[in-house]
Amino acid sequence: MSKKIAIFWFRRDLRLADNAGLFQALKGGFPVLPLFIFDRQILDQLEDKADARVMFIHRVIAELQQQLQALGSGMVVKYAEPLTAWQEVLSTYDVQAVYTNRDYEPYARERDTAVGQLLADKGIPFHLFKDQVIFEEGEITKKAGGVYTVFTPYSRTWKALLNERLETVEADGKKVTISSYLKSYPTEDYFDNFWQTQEQYAVPTLQAMGFTPVELAIPPTEVSRGLIRNYDETRNFPAVAGTSRLGVHFRFGTISIREKARNARQLNETFLNELIWRDFYAQILANFPHVAVRSFRPEYDFIEWRNNEAEFQAWCEGRTGYPIVDAGMRELNATGFMHNRVRMITASFLTKHLLIDWRWGEAYFAAKLLDFDLASNNGGWQWAAGSGTDAAPYFRIFNPTTQLEKFDKELKYVKHWVPTYGTDAYPAPIVDHKMARERCLEVYKRGLDRGKVEAGG
Repeated sequence: MSKKIAIFWFRRDLRLADNAGLFQALKGGFPVLPLFIFDRQILDQLEDKADARVMFIHRVIAELQQQLQALGSGMVVKYAEPLTAWQEVLSTYDVQAVYTNRDYEPYARERDTAVGQLLADKGIPFHLFKDQVIFEEGEITKKAGGVYTVFTPYSRTWKALLNERLETVEADGKKVTISSYLKSYPTEDYFDNFWQTQEQYAVPTLQAMGFTPVELAIPPTEVSRGLIRNYDETRNFPAVAGTSRLGVHFRFGTISIREKARNARQLNETFLNELIWRDFYAQILANFPHVAVRSFRPEYDFIEWRNNEAEFQAWCEGRTGYPIVDAGMRELNATGFMHNRVRMITASFLTKHLLIDWRWGEAYFAAKLLDFDLASNNGGWQWAAGSGTDAAPYFRIFNPTTQLEKFDKELKYVKHWVPTYGTDAYPAPIVDHKMARERCLEVYKRGLDRGKVEAGG
């Protein structure tokens, strides 16, 4: 307990380079002890004990541990509820300060408030920094005040401020040049050897945490410059390797959003827009936390969903009789990934054709997507349902047959995931498109009219 140290708490920032909070910790004047907590409040609620995301995190933590040990250091890895883990750490080490990067999800904010109070009670400063987004919820605002709730004007202001953001960063109320983030660190000079035995920095096994190892195909953290240059031309075709597949790395911070924004700014504005969407939905969740459980636009909570469980199950299993929808759902179930264009099509089909509550689909994606991110997933589903921030009217309803003809005309994607398509074994359409469209418009109009009455009354 005699050695005074600082703790850096890894969460959604699982890398050493270009890590805002880690950089500040290493410059803070105390030897830095890294910490990661496998959060039981999250993991114990997962029904699938072969969850690929847990496997991914576990693999990355093991790799980080090896990198740190090569520098003469190591990372404390706990499997516990956060407050329990922190009580154990504080009883073991003489902690003078704690550093971490901010997380904007509702549960994360509650967790950080509780940990911050624990630290404050012991007189330990708790420093939080921006790392997983380019701009936080209060940084992109209208000239007249207030936050943007429509993407296009938000993106214009975001781009106008981008150069400054990529060159400087706020640190304890002061602006420092961001070039310091890009140093080739860490080195042995920044860390100290706290360890007496190997057991002190052992990573808990997946089995010890109640999980089963699974086969895991992780996309690389680097993509070719050619792919980014051509992104606007290839991104909508699911049979083409035309997207970056970086979502899982952004989700867990195994790559730097700043680095990718620098590259995108030079290579392709459409790809840069995808990064802006991440920031946009993150600030929507932060500024309007009710979207996690309710519609962004309250009048949409009056829609009378059909919520037919048999039809929902058919959608989940890729048995709707609409090949582009079924291919997407089967890809998701088999790989934990779904092409972005197909995500929009499947979400529109569930909410508009089947009139099933967007929260059902959101929860299914949350359970299956390797790159699941609450803000982006919620934003995408509310966009599809018409209940979110999108300025387009609710009567935009994707025709899955037209979408197939436009984006998978040669059926390469469909035939890969739905080999029975075109045979007697493939099911008939679960619903007629024209009927479903008319029904959707009627139900939505009735619900929105009721919502207006309730709001006025």
